Parts: sequence; structure tokens; C-alpha cells
Amino acid sequence: MCGIWALFGSDDCLSVQCLSAMKIAHRGPDAFRFENVNGYTNCCFGFHRLAVVDQLFGMQPIRVKKYPYLWLCYNGEIYNHKKLQHHFEFEYQTKVDGEIILHLYDKGGIEQTICMLDGVFAFILLDTANKKVFLGRDTYGVRPLFKAMTEDGFLAVCSEAKGLVNLKHSMTPFLKVEPFLPGHYEVLDLKPNGKVASVEMVKHHHCRDEPLHALYDNVEKLFPGFEIETVKTNLRILFDNAIKKRLMTDRRIGCLLSGGLDSSLVAATLLKHLKEAQIQYPLQTFAIGMEDSPDLLAARKVANHIGSEHHEVLFNSEEGIQVLDEVIFSLETYDITTVRASVGMYLISKYIRKNTDSVVIFSGEGSDELTQGYIYFHKAPSPEKAEEESERLLKELYLFDVLRADRTTAAHGLELRVPFLDHRFSSYYLSLPPDMRVPKNGIEKHLLRETFEDSNLIPKEILWRPKEAFSDGITSVKNSWFQILQEYIEHQVDDAVMANAAQKFPFNTPKTKEGYYYRQIFERHYPGRADWLPHYWMPRWIHATDPSARTLTHYKAAAKA
Repeated sequence: MCGIWALFGSDDCLSVQCLSAMKIAHRGPDAFRFENVNGYTNCCFGFHRLAVVDQLFGMQPIRVKKYPYLWLCYNGEIYNHKKLQHHFEFEYQTKVDGEIILHLYDKGGIEQTICMLDGVFAFILLDTANKKVFLGRDTYGVRPLFKAMTEDGFLAVCSEAKGLVNLKHSMTPFLKVEPFLPGHYEVLDLKPNGKVASVEMVKHHHCRDEPLHALYDNVEKLFPGFEIETVKTNLRILFDNAIKKRLMTDRRIGCLLSGGLDSSLVAATLLKHLKEAQIQYPLQTFAIGMEDSPDLLAARKVANHIGSEHHEVLFNSEEGIQVLDEVIFSLETYDITTVRASVGMYLISKYIRKNTDSVVIFSGEGSDELTQGYIYFHKAPSPEKAEEESERLLKELYLFDVLRADRTTAAHGLELRVPFLDHRFSSYYLSLPPDMRVPKNGIEKHLLRETFEDSNLIPKEILWRPKEAFSDGITSVKNSWFQILQEYIEHQVDDAVMANAAQKFPFNTPKTKEGYYYRQIFERHYPGRADWLPHYWMPRWIHATDPSARTLTHYKAAAKA
């Protein structure tokens, strides 16, 4: 996990412009480099490093003797880099996983390169010999990337939007900044004056398709057919592999553990692989909540069952409310459910950074979207409609859960790893017949639970524990984080102001005082940037006015039972 930043064709003084690069210093607390491009006085790279692989030669932009004309700035992890290096007999100059991008590009061009990368990434690749710039981002947008480009060819790229919003450009007083689309790469021509022109934007991978790099990985051959036992075996093989490949790091590994199904499966499988790899330190697991929260109790059960070194972080309503401003600044969004769920994750990341030496943190993000885990999937009109919704959620992860997971951890210099979004695991899951993936017997994620039924990885009551939204599970049913926020915000936004919401915020007009309060904070930090969020996250197929699972009938019925 690092922070990348680059400018091409800047009209303003680079030493002033580079101050913007410091806005993302939290992403790489270990080192910083600012480097001009030979022959282009108005082009430069900025890089903040979190040293996770190759402590000695891991600084960027990466340049190797064999390709003096290539410059690479990337944020991510390429899990199959050694496999590809051996297969193609590439001669490496460093131990950095990203070096594979240079060799693959030289061998087969950008399209072949990006399709071969098994991992998460956002990159800027400059080829001064062929006068090209390439931008690329992984399938689900696990690693963030933003860009700003003007009509006269000034291009600015950064891991977070906050590193671009204050840049100066003579032709454009207000620089339009937008997220770079996941699963795409862009080809741009580099002109002699350092400006660029976009040539094409290409979708390189759809989440349903088996990735090209599957031809070169270590996964044992999967069994054909959709018999339930066959599917369960294949899912266990792929999930195991998704965890195992993500052990690639020189830093200590930890795991977030909410006590829900997803994080519990990740923690238990991770611990098993750490033991097999004979890692000497105990796995640290981390749970957060207020006193008597369901998540804390469930996480404790799992930690006892798997034998991790468990940390519980308690917070109160005042602490949660106090960090709302910095959370929204970190997130760069005002989406209601994202902000709510981010407070706990932001506070636990702060604790991890301050009190432990765990830096690479595993988590269960992506499972709800992939395995139809949200409670409203019970209301899907058909398996086919549920499948469509699952794919829509995966496509928009970069706006919601993946955004939350990245920014809350990166704000404290941690690197998050999300095995449920592994290319092989997710594409196989999405290839299964739609009726296999829907909730069954009133239980969401039935197939995933059934897959691990006989494994004894986690306690049975956790394996079959109903879905809790992270923002709801961290507090008790009696007084949820949802209720605490409503009570506080009621006194912060008066009715007259709320009545004028549509005039003040015509785009994505907030419908509740909570939404209005978050929007005000967002506009203070990022005025005029509301279009970063195309729409609020809301459940489908029900008449919901709020994204909280606690407001859904299914949840209320379960709570009474």
C-alpha cells in the first residue's frame, strides 16, 4: 500500500505543485520521493512508500537498467510475479513484485501485461521511447486511482482525490477530478511539450470472466460440473489459495475480526496458512465495538476457537462523533452507510497503527456483494435478478465498501488485503448457476456457509450467524450506532435548513438530517465535488428510506426471535 502521484504537462512550477503530493503522505509513512522525467521539465512523479516487499530496492518510480526508457509508479501487490518471472525467465533487478509489469510490457505490450496480473493495483507507466503513458486499475478498484485531465493535455494522477483538488492550471480554474474506472486501462500519447492526448480507454477484465493469468497459477485443477459437493470442494480450494497467495509480505500480518461469517472465515484460514508457513509470530486479530456489542462477543468466540492473539477496542459515542469530520475527509465521500461503517474501521486502524506492529491487515470485504449477503437479497424477485444485483454491487464496490476499506486503513499507514475479491475465487463463484447463490431457508450466503459446514474452521453458531451491518454490529441492539447518530444530528441540523436541502444541494439531495450533516462536512473539505458519488447506497426491492440493516423488517423479526 503506497501513495502514487504524477503530473504530465504542468504549466505551473513543479516545486509548488508537488505540495499537493504531500496530501497523501499517510499512505506511505516509510519514505517519499519526488522525481522529474528526463527531457520533460513539466512532468514528474511523486511516491509515498509503505515498505511491504523488498525493503532495499522498493522505491519508486521503478526503473531498471534493461529498460531505461520505462518509468513505473504503482500501488498494489502482484501475487503471481514470481510465477510469471520463472515461467518467462525474466531477469529481475529487484525483489519488488511490480517489476513484473516492466518485463511483461516489454514482452507483449500493455493489454497482455494487465491481463496477466493477479493482484490489486493502480499504476502509471511511462514509456519515453514510444512516447506513451498508460494508466491501469484492478478489476474491483481495490487500489484507488483518480485523474484530472484538461482539454489542452495537462494530466494529473493520484491515489486519492485530495492530492489533485488544489493543483493549479492556467487554462482551468476548477480542475475536474474523477475516479479512474476499475477494470480498465487507458493509453495516452505523450507529446514533445509534455502534454498528453487520450488514445483509448479499454476494459481489461469483467468480474465474471476467468482471468488470463489462471493459465499460469498454482491452483490445483478444479473439478468440472455443478454438483453441490463438487462446487463446495472447488470453493474451498480457491478460497484457500486466495488467502495463501496474500501472505506475500516482509511485514507482520494481522486480521480484522468482526465475528461475522466473512471475517471469521478469513481469520481462521489465515491462521492455518501462517502455521503451515511456519511464521513465528502469533496472528493478531482486532475487533471494535461499544460495550455489549454483538460483534465483540462473536469475535471473542472466534478468536478463542482459532487461538489468535485477540485485541478488543472499545469506543464510546463521543469518540465516534468526534472523528466524523476526519473520517469524511479521509473517505472523500458523503454516502450515509459508508460514513457510518467507516467510523469503527477508522478507529480500529488508528489503534493498530499506534499499539501494534501489524501492518498488512486481512479483512472480509467484498463477500456480501459476491455471495449475496445483504439482507435485502431475501426479497429478490428471481435468482437472475439477484445475480444482476450482485454484479452491479461488485461493479460499484470502488464507490462504497472497497473505498471505505482502503481509506480508513490507509489513513493510518496500513495495507488491507481482501481475499474474497480474489480474481479466481470471485469469477468461479459468479459462474455458478444463479439459483445456487441465492439465500435459502431464510439464510443469506447459504452456499458459502454450507461450503465450510464440516471444516470446523469456525464455531457453528458463527458459521450460521445472520448478517449484521458493520456499523450496526459494533453497538448493542438496544442503542445502535444508527440511533446514536440520529439523536446527535437532530440537534445539529434544524428543520428550516432541512426544508431548503433541495435548493442548497440539487444533486444527490439529502433526504435526512444525517445525510445533510455529512454533506455539509464533505462540501467544506471538497466544495463542488459532489459528483464523486453518483448515488447513495440503498437496498433494492423494498421501500427503504435508510440503508441501515436495522430498519429492515427481516432484521427486526430476527431481533425479536
